[in-house]
Amino acid sequence: MTQSALVPSSLCREAEDKREATRKIGYVARAATVFRVDRLIVYPDPDGAGRWGDGFVETVLRYAATPPYLRKEVWDRRDELECVGVLPPLRVATQTGSGSDDSGSLRQGIVTEVGSDGRVRVNCGMQHPISLAVPGDRTIREGERVTVRISSRRPVRAKIVDQPPPGYQVDRANLDAALSRPDAGVRIAASRHGQSLTTERLGRLVGTIASAGDMTVAFGAPERGLPAILGVEPGAVDPCTVDELAAAVDAAERNDETVTGSGSDGPRFDLWLNTVPNQGSEVVRTEEAMFATLGPLTLTE
Repeated sequence: MTQSALVPSSLCREAEDKREATRKIGYVARAATVFRVDRLIVYPDPDGAGRWGDGFVETVLRYAATPPYLRKEVWDRRDELECVGVLPPLRVATQTGSGSDDSGSLRQGIVTEVGSDGRVRVNCGMQHPISLAVPGDRTIREGERVTVRISSRRPVRAKIVDQPPPGYQVDRANLDAALSRPDAGVRIAASRHGQSLTTERLGRLVGTIASAGDMTVAFGAPERGLPAILGVEPGAVDPCTVDELAAAVDAAERNDETVTGSGSDGPRFDLWLNTVPNQGSEVVRTEEAMFATLGPLTLTE
């Protein structure tokens, strides 16, 4: 199952300074890590950008996702990273296998040297860069990030594998493109104008997401929710209910098709969902909405 979360480039629009903005992005990174989001996509919101540059959110998210042992190697000094000392540690859980030749933990590495003998030297957080064979069907360049499976540290036994590293990946795309991905799955707009999530609906929705196989959840910005970003009236959002979505997914499964959204909201969402139906604050911040939404939606049956 692939889980994607979409956040706007304007998610720091209300932050008073770069330190506060960086901390806010850190909480978004924490939410993505805690709930095992595979892909964080930053979509543009030029009308709500505020004082922060267009690439600020994306840059800080990428930095946060970089393992500490690689940050010095990957990142030079940049204005966007001036306050990254306030970022909370992600402590990404390593993916570990057992009982096979491929057992071991996955780590990110960066290629520091390419040899002429089909081998490369990779910095992956060991005491020194290690020499690894390049898989036969790959061309690897100096500076490229790779995934390394380490099965033993003493002696060192490791190999480059064709798997995504632990943690989330960061992409940049507009909403239409992000929602049109083949692995978008069930596309949910998190909004206070959506259908309220209840205990009765939750079980049906979790089962529907499991049947679809993938999930994409889009979030808005503080005081600028998805209807405002999309330029639509709150009353014009897609009226699809959880029961209707479940029926649509069932029908798509029977016909071997992809579930498609409906309504006039521009980008096609399958469901508008309010996961904080009794909010006690006038504004739910993006990072708060991520915890409130991804928590129930990633429950298992």
